[in-house]
Amino acid sequence: VERLDGVTRERFLRDIYPRRKPVVLTGLELGTCTTKWTIDYLSQAEGSKEVKIHVSAVPQMDFLSKNFVYRTLPFDVFVRRAAEVKHKEYFLTEDEKYYLRSVGEDVRKDIADIRKQFPILAEDVHIPEYFEKEQFFSSVFRISSAGLQLWTHYDVMDNFLIQVTGKKRVVLYSPRDAPYLYLSGTKSEVLDVDNPDLEKYPLFVKAKRYQCVLEAGDVLFIPALWFHNVISEEFGVALNVFWKHLPAESYDKTDTYGNKDPMAASRAIQILDRALKTLEELPEEYRDFYARRMVLRIQEKAYRNDCG
Repeated sequence: VERLDGVTRERFLRDIYPRRKPVVLTGLELGTCTTKWTIDYLSQAEGSKEVKIHVSAVPQMDFLSKNFVYRTLPFDVFVRRAAEVKHKEYFLTEDEKYYLRSVGEDVRKDIADIRKQFPILAEDVHIPEYFEKEQFFSSVFRISSAGLQLWTHYDVMDNFLIQVTGKKRVVLYSPRDAPYLYLSGTKSEVLDVDNPDLEKYPLFVKAKRYQCVLEAGDVLFIPALWFHNVISEEFGVALNVFWKHLPAESYDKTDTYGNKDPMAASRAIQILDRALKTLEELPEEYRDFYARRMVLRIQEKAYRNDCG
């Protein structure tokens, strides 16, 4: 993934954004957070307010098999535990991993916004405003233990992953490679992208891997629909900012996480499911023939012509 230093808003919107490829932006003005957010400062700033966290006995978290538990801790206790490698106090094991993804007050209705959930910390952050104010969707505050790996998934909105402290490795795949990623909804079943089980996932070798390492102060632009797998190489604090790249009415109103498919896509998938159900009325030979014709029709009508 390309690294570009000191990119202005104008250059980003003119040269980088239209390409719809991930890029690491360095040297941006992010506020005092990059120097201030030590473990002591974080603990003090937001005190003992309760936060809901993921706790996992293994480093690779799997959203499909749910190999983690949700627990609640006071924020200051959580920060100190997430920064430790071995724990004196723990829920599952002494080397368990912690992960905080901030959410709104009511997860069903409220969107994550650092200004509301962590107002004191929000004052230390300058979010690069490379999109219009009305396009803003959410700002998600994240803290991860060292070694924690998140499952590969895509989001339906563009986003900046702002690495405030610590170091992350991010592996990305193009939306074009969706057929090779063994999807279940927005998530890939292939957890270990470095050592995939190719007997179970033979097509995975066809997916082209993009990779970058984010140091403190780096900002990764992840275009909508690009798959990403994030590994925290060190204890670290990050902030994701999602914004609406499509017209506002395209998105599902009940989506508080920014990962529900656009309304038209959901409707199209429902219609396709009905079409496939209808095909079941035919004998296997006919079903196969008409299914192949439907695939060709989808390719002709809806696939892009360029091969990029």
